[in-house]
Amino acid sequence: MGRRGYPPEFRRKVLDLVASGRKVSEVAFDLEISEQTIYSWLRQDRIDRGLEPGLTTPERAELRAAQRRIAELEAELAIHRRASELLGKVVPPKGGSRPSR
Repeated sequence: MGRRGYPPEFRRKVLDLVASGRKVSEVAFDLEISEQTIYSWLRQDRIDRGLEPGLTTPERAELRAAQRRIAELEAELAIHRRASELLGKVVPPKGGSRPSR
Protein backbone atom coordinates (compact mmCIF):
# COMPACT_ATOMS: atom_id res chain seq x y z
CA MET A 1 0.00 0.00 0.00
CA GLY A 2 2.99 2.31 0.24
CA ARG A 3 4.58 4.33 2.98
CA ARG A 4 1.39 6.02 4.13
CA GLY A 5 -0.16 2.79 5.33
CA TYR A 6 -3.80 1.84 5.44
CA PRO A 7 -6.64 4.15 6.45
CA PRO A 8 -8.01 3.71 9.98
CA GLU A 9 -11.44 2.68 8.61
CA PHE A 10 -9.84 -0.18 6.68
CA ARG A 11 -7.92 -1.31 9.76
CA ARG A 12 -11.11 -1.24 11.84
CA LYS A 13 -12.96 -3.38 9.25
CA VAL A 14 -10.11 -5.90 9.20
CA LEU A 15 -10.14 -6.12 13.00
CA ASP A 16 -13.93 -6.53 12.94
CA LEU A 17 -13.61 -9.41 10.45
CA VAL A 18 -11.12 -11.18 12.71
CA ALA A 19 -13.26 -10.48 15.79
CA SER A 20 -16.26 -12.02 14.01
CA GLY A 21 -14.42 -15.34 13.87
CA ARG A 22 -12.63 -15.33 10.54
CA LYS A 23 -9.06 -16.59 10.55
CA VAL A 24 -6.27 -14.07 10.17
CA SER A 25 -4.81 -16.06 7.28
CA GLU A 26 -8.15 -15.96 5.40
CA VAL A 27 -8.61 -12.23 5.88
CA ALA A 28 -5.01 -11.56 4.88
CA PHE A 29 -5.37 -13.65 1.73
CA ASP A 30 -8.72 -12.13 0.75
CA LEU A 31 -7.56 -8.54 1.25
CA GLU A 32 -4.02 -9.11 -0.03
CA ILE A 33 -2.25 -7.87 3.09
CA SER A 34 0.27 -9.69 5.24
CA GLU A 35 -0.75 -11.70 8.27
CA GLN A 36 1.92 -9.92 10.29
CA THR A 37 0.24 -6.59 9.53
CA ILE A 38 -3.04 -7.87 10.92
CA TYR A 39 -1.33 -9.29 14.02
CA SER A 40 0.32 -5.90 14.58
CA TRP A 41 -3.07 -4.17 14.31
CA LEU A 42 -4.58 -6.67 16.74
CA ARG A 43 -1.81 -6.04 19.25
CA GLN A 44 -2.17 -2.26 18.92
CA ASP A 45 -5.93 -2.60 19.38
CA ARG A 46 -5.36 -4.52 22.62
CA ILE A 47 -2.99 -1.78 23.80
CA ASP A 48 -5.51 0.93 22.90
CA ARG A 49 -8.20 -0.89 24.90
CA GLY A 50 -5.89 -1.18 27.91
CA LEU A 51 -5.62 -4.97 27.75
CA GLU A 52 -1.88 -4.94 27.08
CA PRO A 53 0.91 -2.54 28.13
CA GLY A 54 2.39 -0.19 25.58
CA LEU A 55 1.94 3.17 23.88
CA THR A 56 -1.58 3.89 22.69
CA THR A 57 -2.20 5.15 19.17
CA PRO A 58 -2.55 8.81 20.27
CA GLU A 59 0.61 8.53 22.37
CA ARG A 60 2.49 7.06 19.41
CA ALA A 61 1.29 9.92 17.18
CA GLU A 62 2.39 12.48 19.79
CA LEU A 63 5.79 10.80 20.10
CA ARG A 64 6.29 10.80 16.31
CA ALA A 65 5.35 14.49 16.13
CA ALA A 66 7.80 15.30 18.93
CA GLN A 67 10.57 13.32 17.22
CA ARG A 68 9.90 15.14 13.94
CA ARG A 69 10.03 18.52 15.71
CA ILE A 70 13.27 17.59 17.49
CA ALA A 71 14.84 16.60 14.15
CA GLU A 72 13.76 19.95 12.63
CA LEU A 73 15.21 21.89 15.55
CA GLU A 74 18.48 19.93 15.43
CA ALA A 75 18.81 20.64 11.70
CA GLU A 76 18.10 24.31 12.31
CA LEU A 77 20.68 24.43 15.09
CA ALA A 78 23.27 22.77 12.86
CA ILE A 79 22.66 25.42 10.19
CA HIS A 80 23.09 28.22 12.71
CA ARG A 81 26.26 26.66 14.12
CA ARG A 82 27.73 26.29 10.63
CA ALA A 83 26.82 29.87 9.74
CA SER A 84 28.43 31.08 12.95
CA GLU A 85 31.62 29.14 12.12
CA LEU A 86 31.75 30.62 8.62
CA LEU A 87 31.10 34.16 9.82
CA GLY A 88 33.76 33.78 12.50
CA LYS A 89 36.33 32.97 9.81
CA VAL A 90 35.26 35.74 7.42
CA VAL A 91 34.70 38.69 9.75
CA PRO A 92 37.62 39.32 12.09
CA PRO A 93 36.64 40.53 15.53
CA LYS A 94 37.16 44.20 16.31
CA GLY A 95 40.27 44.48 18.37
CA GLY A 96 41.78 47.88 17.60
CA SER A 97 38.96 50.15 18.64
CA ARG A 98 39.08 52.56 21.55
CA PRO A 99 37.36 51.57 24.74
CA SER A 100 33.98 53.18 25.19
CA ARG A 101 33.44 55.82 27.89
